[in-house]
Amino acid sequence: MRPFLSLLVVAALTAAAPVVSAQTAPAAYEAALAGPVRTTEDRARDAARHAADALAFAEVKPGQKIGDMIIGGGYFTRLFSAAVGPQGHVTAWQPVEFIGFQASYGEALTAADALANVDGVRSPIGAPEWPEGLDLVFTAQNYHDLHLKPFAADTAARVNAAVFKALKPGGLYVVIDHDAAAGAGPDAPDTLHRIDVDQVKREVEAAGFVLDGSSDLLARADDPRTANVFDPSIRGNTSQFMLRFRKPA
Repeated sequence: MRPFLSLLVVAALTAAAPVVSAQTAPAAYEAALAGPVRTTEDRARDAARHAADALAFAEVKPGQKIGDMIIGGGYFTRLFSAAVGPQGHVTAWQPVEFIGFQASYGEALTAADALANVDGVRSPIGAPEWPEGLDLVFTAQNYHDLHLKPFAADTAARVNAAVFKALKPGGLYVVIDHDAAAGAGPDAPDTLHRIDVDQVKREVEAAGFVLDGSSDLLARADDPRTANVFDPSIRGNTSQFMLRFRKPA
């Protein structure tokens, strides 16, 4: 488990937040990346995760209300906390099934909940508890988990419907995940921890969303997209897709 700097929350949230627009350049997020709530380990991962570019792609702004969906260790939760500033708010959701599987997921949620502008939420994976009126719901490297075999077959549909309900009209739903080869089929999320980008598009659009943008920033030509993401030959170097959906106004 990474060290968390919750004692520095006040300093981070009182720092001046950059003024950004819907087409913000990544450089505008330098203050957020430097935020004291973020750990040394976070900063070491920023280049590989293209942190500033991810914020720009998700059109993150100070004062927004963001839902961080399946937070894992809380990397993006801390980044959003710094980016939205003291007038913004982050709801960090960790499914209870994940917490039961690995204790560190519960510890990460407790640490996130200690941040001044973050509420940590735990609920079953098929029933996320989001407040309504969110500007953005964001998930990275975890959408495929909605299709793991231990979970009900309609889990993704239920989660997408919950996201749609939680977002304000015009709100964004951003999905970043490990890419599977085209036509990989419905078993890829469980066997490879990857998902076909077209499957994600179909599922999210079926919930009422409109595809608003995509990016190949995290794509890697050297990943055949057929190996399990935990395979030593590819771990940490997977090809990933970035999709941005919008709830119609």
